[in-house]
Amino acid sequence: MPWPKDHKRNTRARIVEAAAAEFRQHGIAQVGVAEVMRRAGLTHGGFYAHFDSRDDLVIEAFTHAMDRSTERWRKLVEQTPREKRFATIVNSYLTSLHRDDPGRGCAIPTLGAEIARESARTRRVFAGRLDQMIDILADQVPNLPRKAARKRAAAAMATMIGTLVMARVAGSGDFSDEILGAGREALLGRTRSPKPRKSASGRATASMRH
Repeated sequence: MPWPKDHKRNTRARIVEAAAAEFRQHGIAQVGVAEVMRRAGLTHGGFYAHFDSRDDLVIEAFTHAMDRSTERWRKLVEQTPREKRFATIVNSYLTSLHRDDPGRGCAIPTLGAEIARESARTRRVFAGRLDQMIDILADQVPNLPRKAARKRAAAAMATMIGTLVMARVAGSGDFSDEILGAGREALLGRTRSPKPRKSASGRATASMRH
């Protein structure tokens, strides 16, 4: 019996999803094709039916992860009053839940340093997605000309990413929470710590998680 028409596309999507999670959780250098295929529930030998090289998978995996993040931001701002959108994105990013779940969170804090050492092609693609994220954040900065809003958004992204990296280095205790709070305060002023959202099942979820 022949495979359904969309079988190859769906299989490729499973590989990309598995790779995106593995790379964010463990790092690009530490994850081989075999681990990715195993997570996807497939055999190692089938990899090259879908990708010409591991580099192609790396590019598609982090592109997928960053596209998911930007799409989540778009949905978040659609549900939020305009004057609260910037703060909502910051508060959804700098949470303990996001800190503790790198495999389903933003790709930049987990993969940025490694991507900087990858090929020029890989860096260009990554930079393009980062530019899109800054653009979306700039759209949420009120009462500023576009150039100034972009500048504010770029600084905010740098603060958010750096804060999350430092918080993960510090672990998951009080010191780490202090770092997250300091990042939020630097961007928003003194505010209350964001409460985790509840899913339909009643479990806490983070806005930036996959």
